[in-house]
Amino acid sequence: MENVCYCLVLILSVLLIFKHFFHHNQKLPPSPLALPIIGHLHLIKKLLHQSLECLSSQYGPILFLQFGSGSVVVVSSPSAIEECFTKNDITFANRPRSMSGDHFTYNYTAFVWAPYGHLWRSLRRLTVIELFSSNCLQKSSFVREGEIRNILSPVQSLKQRNSKSGVEVLVLSFDIQYHDEAGCWKAMC
Repeated sequence: MENVCYCLVLILSVLLIFKHFFHHNQKLPPSPLALPIIGHLHLIKKLLHQSLECLSSQYGPILFLQFGSGSVVVVSSPSAIEECFTKNDITFANRPRSMSGDHFTYNYTAFVWAPYGHLWRSLRRLTVIELFSSNCLQKSSFVREGEIRNILSPVQSLKQRNSKSGVEVLVLSFDIQYHDEAGCWKAMC
């Protein structure tokens, strides 16, 4: 039994030393000390934006955080954000790959999920020319007006009843989410 413990300690020590010396070649922004499995989740308190603001005041406007197995770069200064989205916009153009993206977006060929490249540029060109041209927007204006009426009619009925019930607002927000995801309202489905 002692030999097994010594072997485990030796293997863990070798792995930690290997990780320490050979995996620091990435140039990452400054980061607080992370715990092994949860990363920096222990630093996030009740309100996320206040926790991130506190961390950015300690470590600078750009910092690296590890949330479990996911890596996050927090950018909190306007000049750094401008640099990210103007000079380095192609670097940040792609979304992280996931299993749901593989299945629900037809292997990342949907417009919103397509990686930056020839497919994305072609889809964008098609969208701008066919969907968002002024002629097409005028033709589909009645659809948007009807959707706005459908969204605002429950709000109007709540206003007429002078209702301040949180349950009704919750039901209304659920209806709006249902409409967005299913593409139809209860009366239409």
